[in-house]
Amino acid sequence: MHTHSERSADAAASPTHPLQGIARVLAAIGTVWIFLLMLMVVADVVGRNFLDKPITGVAEFAARSVASIVFLQLAAAICSGRMTRSDFLLRFIAARSIRALRVLELASALLGALMFAALAFIAWPELSQAWQSDEFFGVQGVYTVPTWPFRALIVGGSIMASLAYLMQLPALWRHAGEFGEPT
Repeated sequence: MHTHSERSADAAASPTHPLQGIARVLAAIGTVWIFLLMLMVVADVVGRNFLDKPITGVAEFAARSVASIVFLQLAAAICSGRMTRSDFLLRFIAARSIRALRVLELASALLGALMFAALAFIAWPELSQAWQSDEFFGVQGVYTVPTWPFRALIVGGSIMASLAYLMQLPALWRHAGEFGEPT
């Protein structure tokens, strides 16, 4: 029996699929963002505690960055079969029925695709409003950062996550009818 991670990775298509390449680039951007954010926080702490000169806006920027980083890395997690989940129940089901497990994996991918598509649809008006109204966070005259790039990453990351789940569906569908041996 394949593990879920192996099957999900297979189901996401070949490693050369354009979606996986895009997902990897986005994940790499998220990783670099984490590193740069870490440097900003360390510089702020050093400036605040040793030089009595904190860097303005680091806390606010870090707070906005967390969701953006998560959505940048989401599609890569799905494509590689590393999306966080509890597999206790799935192992219990797999021990009794491989087919039931495969049907649940198919349903999970379909629901994931629908959920992230819905999230993108719901977040789109907020992105549009932020763009049109020049919404920002920060203190006017001190520092301001537009909110639309952060909102765009949530919409784009949701679309990519939905597509990553959709890419898994054909292979999961093919495996759904297989019975296999319970382990």
